[in-house]
Amino acid sequence: MQVDPRGQRFAAALTTVVLALSLTAQSPWPLAAQALVFAIAVAAGVRYSPYALVFSALVRPRIGAPAETEDAAPPRFAQGVGLAFAVAGLAGYALALPWLALAATALALFAAFLNAAFGFCLGCEMYLLVRRVQLGRAS
Repeated sequence: MQVDPRGQRFAAALTTVVLALSLTAQSPWPLAAQALVFAIAVAAGVRYSPYALVFSALVRPRIGAPAETEDAAPPRFAQGVGLAFAVAGLAGYALALPWLALAATALALFAAFLNAAFGFCLGCEMYLLVRRVQLGRAS
């Protein structure tokens, strides 16, 4: 399955805003909402995440079809990594470990910002590295 890379950057920009809000407010609620978005993207696929649906309905019709698409597997893996950090952050809030909540949220924010601002998907690069290691072991 292929996805529009501009949609991935759009999702990363929204994620950046939500995670920044969670950090500045020091509130678990925006982080919980973002965790749900990550979980939907992992379970249903990145094309069906709430942010992708907003992109498809409101943004893509205005900017047209992409010049190229990309494989959906790396962004889906990246959403799983984001989910892991969001769950760790929520655990920090639940266990009254503010350092864990803030650190996990900040790391997820950093990764989302890299994608939104520079088009560098850290989770996607992790996916490619894992695949290379798996293929190396298979041969």
